[in-house]
Formats: sequence, C-alpha cells, structure tokens
Amino acid sequence: MDNGRNDWMDNVDRPDLPEEYPLGWKSDVAAEMLRRLDVPYVALNPGASYRGFHDSLVNYLGNRTPQMIVCLHEDHVVAIAHGYAKATDKPMGAILHSNVGLMHGLMGLFNAFCDRVPMIVIGATGPVAPEKRRPWIDWIHTTKDQASMLRNYIKWDDEPRSVDGVIEAFLRGYQLTVTKPSAPVYICLDAGLQEESVSDEVTFPDVARYSPMTLPAAPAADVCKVAEMVAAAKSPVFMFGRGSREQLHWDARVELAELAGASVMSSQRERAAFPTQHGLHVVPPMGSLSPAAKELLAAADLIVSFDYPDLQGTLRQVNRKTSTIAAKIVRVSVDHTLHNGWSMDYFGLSPADLAVMADPDAFTEQLLHELSVKLKGVKKWDGKSRRKWETITWSDKADQQLMSRDIEVALAEVRGDRKFTLTHLSFGWAGSAYHWNEPLDYLGHDGGAGLSAGPGLTLGASLALKDKGRTVICVDGDGDFMQGATALWTAAHHQIPALFIINNNRSNFNDEIHQEAIAKDRKRPIENKWIGMRISEPDVDMAGLARAQGVEAEGPITNRKDLLEALERGLAVVASGKPYLIDVVVKPSYANKLVTRGD
Repeated sequence: MDNGRNDWMDNVDRPDLPEEYPLGWKSDVAAEMLRRLDVPYVALNPGASYRGFHDSLVNYLGNRTPQMIVCLHEDHVVAIAHGYAKATDKPMGAILHSNVGLMHGLMGLFNAFCDRVPMIVIGATGPVAPEKRRPWIDWIHTTKDQASMLRNYIKWDDEPRSVDGVIEAFLRGYQLTVTKPSAPVYICLDAGLQEESVSDEVTFPDVARYSPMTLPAAPAADVCKVAEMVAAAKSPVFMFGRGSREQLHWDARVELAELAGASVMSSQRERAAFPTQHGLHVVPPMGSLSPAAKELLAAADLIVSFDYPDLQGTLRQVNRKTSTIAAKIVRVSVDHTLHNGWSMDYFGLSPADLAVMADPDAFTEQLLHELSVKLKGVKKWDGKSRRKWETITWSDKADQQLMSRDIEVALAEVRGDRKFTLTHLSFGWAGSAYHWNEPLDYLGHDGGAGLSAGPGLTLGASLALKDKGRTVICVDGDGDFMQGATALWTAAHHQIPALFIINNNRSNFNDEIHQEAIAKDRKRPIENKWIGMRISEPDVDMAGLARAQGVEAEGPITNRKDLLEALERGLAVVASGKPYLIDVVVKPSYANKLVTRGD
C-alpha cells in the first residue's frame, strides 16, 4: 500500500513497531480508508477527542501514508491542507479536535471553501453516549450536530455511527470533495465509536469503483452557439478565472485564445491560468482594473468568462450599469451548485447572454474542437503582441529604501532558469515585472481573505511539490505572517523547504487606506489614519520569530543590494532542503490602487 511519497521524511516521527499490526479497532477503519484513498498527509494539532484515531495513524498505519504533519494551531492545520490542494487539485487530510479545535480552524475552512479546493476534514466529538464521557472535559467537548458550525461553507458532512458508516463516509466524502466544483467535506468521528473494538470481519470495497464524477461538460447546442459568437466577434475578450493545474488544460487555454484571436485577462486573486508573457495577455493579472483593462473590456464586442470570480464586480468597474454593457457576455461555470445564500462569496449577479453550466476546462476543450472545425483550423490571431504594459523596475530610492514592488523586481531578477512557485502575494505586488509561465508558477490568493493563511498555504504547497524541481516562495505581509508565524515550527520539524519573504511595512496598511478614505469623506484629518494601525514601537523581530522555531532567517533588509544577496542565500538554503525567512522592510505603499468603495 505504501506509495513511498513521504520517504524524504523517513527520519521524522517514525514509531517503533512490529512488521504489522492487525486491524482491531473501529478507528483503524477510518485510518485504513485514508490509506486506500491515497491521502498522503494529514495535518493535525493533537486532541483527546480523536485519541483513538491518532493511535490508529501511529500504531496501525505506522505514521506513513498518511504521514502526520504536526501543527501548533488549527489554522495551520487547515491552511496546510489548503495549500496542498492548490498545488495538486487533490485532497489532503485535516484533523480538528472536538468543538474547540474546529472553532479555531473555521476561518481556514472558510478560506478553503471560497477558494473551491478539495479537502477531507476529520473532526471528533463525544463520546456521544453520556455514560462513556469523562467528568467535565468530555462534556464541554461534546456538541450536538457539531457540523452546524461550518455547514454553510463546506460541501457535505457526516457523523457515522458504525464501521460500515465510516467506510461509506470516507468514500462519499472523497468523491464529493474532488468532484467539481470542489470544496471541503467534514467527517465527525464519535470518540466512543473510535475506541470500540472490531468484532466482525471488515470488508473494504475497491475504492476505484467509487471514483469522483467526470468534469461536467456543456450541451452541444451551447458549444455550437458560443463557437458562432466567437467566430463572428471582432474584439473578443476571454477572462480566465478558476482552472486546473494540469498542463494539458493550460495548453488548451492558450490554443483556444490563439484560434479565437481573443485578448486575455486573468486575475491575481486566482491561480495562474494563462502565460502572462503571451502576446494576447493584454494587461497584467490584477484584482482591481487598471485604466488599460477598463479600456480593453469597454471595447470588447464579446466577453467570455471561464469561471472568472466576481465577474459582476469586474464589469462594474467599466460600467456601473452592467446590464447596459453592449458586448455579448458568456458565463461558463458550475459554481452556482455551491451557493446557499449564507455567504456572499458568489458575488454580484452579472448579466449573461448565455450562461453555460459546465466546468471551464471541460468547456475549453469542447469549444476548441468546435471552433477549429468552424474556422477550419485557421487562427484568428495574427501573431502580433497586444500587450499594453511596461515592465516596472526598481523604485527610485531602492538603494536606500525599498518599496513593496521591489520584492517583485528582485525575484524576477534572481529567478533565471529556476522554477519558482509563488504561494502568496502581498498587496504591493504589481504583476508587471514577474511572469507566470507555467500552471504551478502561482497558486493564487487565500480565498476568503482570512489572515494567517500565508505560512500554512506555503507549507502545504511545498509538501505537494517537494520532488518537482520547484522552489516554493511566499511573499507575505507582516500582519498575515504574525498571525500564522508558528507554522514555521512545523516547517522546521518536518523539514519542509520554503522561502518566506516578509513584505514588512510595519503597519496594517490596508486599513490605513480605508481610514484615509473615511476621513476624506467626513472632512477629518487624514494625518491620523495611522493610529491603531501601526505595528511598531516596538518593531517585531520577524527573523527572531523564525529562529526561535528552528528556521534560519535574516533581516531586516532595507536596500536593493542586501535584498538580492539575501535572496541568493535563502534560495541556497531552501535548495538544501530547509526553510528560510527574509524580513524585508518596505515603505508603506501599494503598486496598484486599492478599491475602497463599492464602485
């Protein structure tokens, strides 16, 4: 059964066991299901509510396939599983202790839900039977319908009461979380059930017979209609949003855009979906629209959204009355199947002349075939670049004081032929110096904009990409990092290599901008915007935080020369298989304008 994926951790937390332990406890059944479903890792912060399951992972499975990733906070448990899924489109396990551990992990689960990633979350409660509860502690850690705390932002949940129920819960949970649109599922294990012995023979089904559903494709009539619209369009724009990490899907997007002669937009909030140096990628990947991006959309006669999140909010930046936009609009998505009205993560309702219920990657392949037939394989693109942006360079005073954008410029300069995977970006990222060339070059935003995610996401991605010849890099804001800083202990303990670059403006600067906007509206002094925002007096020793947890670190870095030298040192350490942190102090600023109002 062992697939050898975590051999690089052979010296980390290995139990002393005989050759084999027979299955004997009901918690062993849950552990066995994770192995049969080929879940390579489970992140956890220990708790007594799942002590039986924990024993099964160690003394039945030998802490291998899945390997336990020990964390110091449940936020990191979920964020690590989230990062793994962002890199692989496959689920990792995240184990949360009773109601209290679950409540700690809820923000991370909201992030993962908004990011539409697969994840198997294993919780525990009870014992459900009151006579099995220890005095005091088991009572306050037992909750009726525990999943009610997160049911609005997961895909499915279960609380199995038997061995057969456990087997079915894991089969169904895996099937549902991987089927698009993906989202976490939650399986709550009764503490009492975990610690019951198995009295009868357990029959495990062939998991291959319970495979996830194939990507939902569009009706042939819809494909034909969109192909006709694209063929007739003079200035089509393709907006690529959510998409898979597979190279074949990446290549299909490029081929389709070239065939259609469509200008391309992608989002900095989503994973890399299209090569940004391509001549059809007209503007840098972004959150808020630049003037050039607004001009591009305003001139389009056809806009095709391939599951582009917040399409309405994007179009509204071009024309507040989106229903009057002249361009024909096609919206391709199955995301509505997750919408329940509790969270507004479905964004505003955008107009669409044709709404196609299909997975965007499945639809891309369908449209590529249909359009190729219609155009007889002749590309509408003439091969001339339409890119409209200039590459940013170092800020004017970079030799003495760094700006946020200088981190982007520095990484572009040291990158060379090395393959980097960026897992997180600060708000100061401009997007016009550093390019996405491959699907794994950038893994996107944290989904729900909940703080503390960056470090954990980075470790999960590094677990997934350890042997892929890629260096995993996190460019994290100081506020996000400090809330997630103890994830670095997990990096040191489990030998997870990653480079952490702290974009340290010593402020909650995003909120300074909002306070400035409010002060202007109310005709009050904008000079006071910093009060209650700054993270200084004293300054936080970021490098010291890292070193205290066993991670090599340096900083504060304050100029171009030191930054470039620090990056080379850090990359060398990460290449040797260890994590490294660089604290880069920057002047508070953003490369792109922050939208502070509804328009």
